[in-house]
Amino acid sequence: MDQSSLKKMILLAVISFTVVMAAGQTRIPDELTAGTITEQINYIENKTRIYDDFRAIREDMFRKINRNILDTIAAEKSRIAELKSLTSALNNKADSLNTLLGSTRNSLDEVTATKNKISILGLGINKKAYNSIMWTIVAALIVLMAMGFLIFKRNLVVLTRTEKDLKELKDEFAAYRQSSRIAREKVEMDLFRANQKLKGM
Repeated sequence: MDQSSLKKMILLAVISFTVVMAAGQTRIPDELTAGTITEQINYIENKTRIYDDFRAIREDMFRKINRNILDTIAAEKSRIAELKSLTSALNNKADSLNTLLGSTRNSLDEVTATKNKISILGLGINKKAYNSIMWTIVAALIVLMAMGFLIFKRNLVVLTRTEKDLKELKDEFAAYRQSSRIAREKVEMDLFRANQKLKGM
């Protein structure tokens, strides 16, 4: 290698280093720090040129937009994970609410089914049938009470009449006994007198 090509190479390296240092010292535009990803891509598209189907982008701008995109993707992944967690929690809550709704519906169906029933000795009886049975029993008891009262009244009448007949019979018997005693005494006296007469003859 000759000295002139070595000088050219050193000069080229110094120029490249100066360009890199100058590029490193230029400020990143606000569009790449404050804008959305779409705005940043639009900015890069508008501010860069195409050479032979290649787009030349400053290295610091490429790194900045690349870091911004990666940060956005990480944030969106984190947001997706949070949304998945929230969806899972909401699904669990929905399942528990559905279970509660099912048990509430079952309770409502049971209450609706037993609303017109009365439980007697563990048997569910319809209220209308229960009322019919109870009114039948009440009517039967009233009839039995009326019959009992009539029988009692009849027996009372028969007892009063029997007592009256017994009293009359007792009085009649007492009168008969009195009259028979008097008649016997009279017969005895007549017999005594007849005996006395026979003895006196």
